[in-house]
Amino acid sequence: MIGLAIGVAVILYLVFVYNGLVKARQMAEEAWSGIDVQLKRRADLIPNLIETVKGYAAHEKSTLEEVVALRNRAQAVPEGDIAGRAAAEGALSQALGRLFALAEAYPDLKANENFAELQSSLETIEGELQMSRRYYNGAARDLNVKVESFPSNLIANTFRFAKASYFEITNEADRAVPSVRF
Repeated sequence: MIGLAIGVAVILYLVFVYNGLVKARQMAEEAWSGIDVQLKRRADLIPNLIETVKGYAAHEKSTLEEVVALRNRAQAVPEGDIAGRAAAEGALSQALGRLFALAEAYPDLKANENFAELQSSLETIEGELQMSRRYYNGAARDLNVKVESFPSNLIANTFRFAKASYFEITNEADRAVPSVRF
């Protein structure tokens, strides 16, 4: 009888740990989906932003082409390649920063209502992306702890649960503290 009770307890524990791993994996996948939604929103705004800027800064063609090329590169990253997507999106963020800096040289563009609205929308999306990235990295951390911790790692290895990649900045320039000059 005692042996049966111990056997049932072990089986219940294994089910509990397995379900915890499944939940952690689903949380990480759901969190990645949140990042993906925000990245899609940003990608959808970029063509409108480019068209607005084109009319004011026609001779800044290389900057505009770079933003479009980086947007397309970010969209082409295979699904599941989190590190590749993070690198592509980081490069796109830098190019968008240069595009907004370009707007400083064109006061008419800066005052343009469409441009101001698009810039505001992109800033909102960037804030939401930041929150989504933090949420994803937290979910990835929780999954990784369960995959690596004893005794859940025994079950994770048995059922091929894999660690999740973090959404990280790969470009050192993005990590640098910006200099402010007056």
